[in-house]
Amino acid sequence: MRIKQVNLLISFVAVTLFSFSCFCISRLTQTYNQLISCRNHVLEFRETMLHLKNKTENNHQELIKALNQMKYEITQTMSRSLDEKMVTPSENETASNRFEALKFFFPHLRKVARVYPDVIIGKGKRDVTFALGISTVNRGAHSYLKQTLNSIMTRMTPSEEKDSVVIVSIADSNEDYLKSVVDMIMKRFRRQVKSGSLEVISVPAFLYPDRLWHMKQVLDFCILMLYAQSKSMYYLQLEDDIIARKMYFTKMTDFLHNITSNDWFYIQFSVLGFIGKLFRTEDLPGFVHFFLMFYKDKPIDLLLETIFQVKMCDPAENFKECSKRQKHILLQHKPSLFQHVGTHSSLPGKKQYYKDIYY
Repeated sequence: MRIKQVNLLISFVAVTLFSFSCFCISRLTQTYNQLISCRNHVLEFRETMLHLKNKTENNHQELIKALNQMKYEITQTMSRSLDEKMVTPSENETASNRFEALKFFFPHLRKVARVYPDVIIGKGKRDVTFALGISTVNRGAHSYLKQTLNSIMTRMTPSEEKDSVVIVSIADSNEDYLKSVVDMIMKRFRRQVKSGSLEVISVPAFLYPDRLWHMKQVLDFCILMLYAQSKSMYYLQLEDDIIARKMYFTKMTDFLHNITSNDWFYIQFSVLGFIGKLFRTEDLPGFVHFFLMFYKDKPIDLLLETIFQVKMCDPAENFKECSKRQKHILLQHKPSLFQHVGTHSSLPGKKQYYKDIYY
């Protein structure tokens, strides 16, 4: 009897162990299947992410192509509509060589085959007395360029317009802004464009070594100066948010003709910032090279004051004596011929209320 009980106990334990083993095997199989399913989901997710990445890269490339195509079409449209000959670097090797000097100051340009702004609208007008340069950037909903150009262009006489060229430099990579400026100029100033008295150039984004505001602003002005140098005898620097006094051009010309001495550095037709500064074009390379050497240190209007001290003040001369001589060397027209009207700065989020007290 005792042996029978032992045998039953052993049988029960054996059955229990067998059942538990079957249960464990079943659970392990189920877990393995779940792991396989999870692995398949991970692989599927990975394939999806790779697909999305490739699609994003393709979309990026398509966007770049579309932007480049848009810029090309704008240029081609302007060329066809005006039936004018575009000015290209190959037609003006001297002008192109001037821009090669930028490679000395900006190493990132040394691998670029040709450094030159894009000429969007231009008939290559040269051999005039005055070139007027205006650099413009996107200010969002606050644009003053149309008002500025209307003031500048309509307050010239026909003979003054014939003896000058106004150059608008679009120093902004925003293609929508480029198109809006070109459309506005073609609609409002078509006659001046057809006569060659109004040109539009665009600064390629690759020219900029960085995007800090005052550094970029210095380079914007330098590019405009280099482009204008071969066009005229004098260069007048303006900005895209100013207005001109009536008969400003006549008064500027008369003032220049009445100067008895040729010993002047530049002439101020406005005391505010870099507005209304007149230079001899033969002096522009010296100014440009100085500005580029110190473009990281100061805004361009302060660099203009610095170059005067460097060029015109003797090291042994005290500052008061140099300041007295400045009144004779640095000529100023009163009243000022240009007034600053923009309140929204080209620096996003900044407002400015500067006014020329002599206007």
